[in-house]
Amino acid sequence: MGIKIYNTLTRKKEEFVPITEGEVKMYVCGPTVYNFFHIGNARTFLVFDTVRRYFEYRGYKVRFIQNFTDIDDKMIKKANEEGVTVKDIADKYIKEYYTDADKLNLKRATVNPRATEHMDEIISFIKDLVDKGYAYEVDGDVYFETRKFKGYGKLSHQSIDDLEAGARIDIDERKKDPMDFALWKAQKLGEPAWESPWGMGRPGWHIECSTMASSLLGETIDIHGGGADLIFPHHENEIAQSEARSGKQFSRYWMHAAYLNIDNQKMSKSLNNFFTTREILEKYDADVVRLFMLSGHYRNPINFSLDLMEQAKSGIERMKNSLTNLKYIVENGEDRELTAEEKEISLRLNAYKDKFIEVMDDDFNTADGISVIFDLIRDANTNINEASPKKLAQNAIELIYDLLSPLGILQNTDEDGLDEKIEKMIEDRQRAREEKNFKEADRIRDELKAMGIILEDTAKGVRWKRA
Repeated sequence: MGIKIYNTLTRKKEEFVPITEGEVKMYVCGPTVYNFFHIGNARTFLVFDTVRRYFEYRGYKVRFIQNFTDIDDKMIKKANEEGVTVKDIADKYIKEYYTDADKLNLKRATVNPRATEHMDEIISFIKDLVDKGYAYEVDGDVYFETRKFKGYGKLSHQSIDDLEAGARIDIDERKKDPMDFALWKAQKLGEPAWESPWGMGRPGWHIECSTMASSLLGETIDIHGGGADLIFPHHENEIAQSEARSGKQFSRYWMHAAYLNIDNQKMSKSLNNFFTTREILEKYDADVVRLFMLSGHYRNPINFSLDLMEQAKSGIERMKNSLTNLKYIVENGEDRELTAEEKEISLRLNAYKDKFIEVMDDDFNTADGISVIFDLIRDANTNINEASPKKLAQNAIELIYDLLSPLGILQNTDEDGLDEKIEKMIEDRQRAREEKNFKEADRIRDELKAMGIILEDTAKGVRWKRA
């Protein structure tokens, strides 16, 4: 059996069968770039970064598209407030996005398209919908005629009348139906605009993603993802306009990440519980944030609190301490063949990889995947010690890093640089003690302590661990 995905479209887990064998065409809705992205956004980005990493871990070639919405009402408002152009706002916050995303160890997308760079394709897409009778123009605005598309509501699993009853709709007497949505908006005073067959204007939000997905991945893609808040109306509208135009299925699998709450409340500026990713990364390492975010299944809401972040921090320290101990054994242990008992230990440790793949293949169950990794670490801590051969410790190290790789945790090569810095400080302290420069030795010890490093004297010299 291969990877199974819970498909929002069918509301069941399905075995993943790609359009092209060995390849995954994946589109994930990215940020509207008018501000720093918040930790709710971060959860969605992190979930799909992990999905992408896991596909690659299982041998797939992934073409991963994540867009930037760089023309939008909020962006126009922000630009007017700051007295700059919308492009200035977009350029600034795209740069800031990369700063935070890189720090969070999000892999760069294959392409990060900007809506404004696909204007010709957007206009052509809308024109096709008008020509096919699915869209109509009123005073320079173009609307999609929702009731013309027979499958409308299939992602939300509601009828169009039920969706209309529950939706917040701006009343516009010019529309044929309240549920019709804008594909093109006529220019208003002071707004950026592009030439089109319907006059100067700009695209609606929904049409941007459909156009960029089809332009970069084709008319049918493997996976479309985003936050659960995008199921309706954004993704519902994407399906309608894409399939109305092409006559083909738009995306074979739809994946949605659940909400992130703050102290059991919805995040909002009015409740003063709104955090940007940058603010959190000033307090916690990216590994801590990733472990916290992935400790729950992506389809379940998770609750953010400082207590839970501290628990994740402790979890990362447990991983680091285990790796530090194992590295010490590799450097100082015996270089010999494994005994029969040690071979049994090695086989048992290697079996954790099969278990990890089994749970991750089941709809990317990172919560259970993390549990498997901690079981592996506990087993290694119990059964590998200073009397163990180097080979056994090295095998455990490689296995731990291997299972952490699709989670994007402890993959930063700077960690090894930090280890080297600590080792050098310990050498300097030992030299100071030998030279009876105890003041300097104490200073280095205190500096290491402030870094959370505890020194231990052993028969083979000084070793260290994180507090």
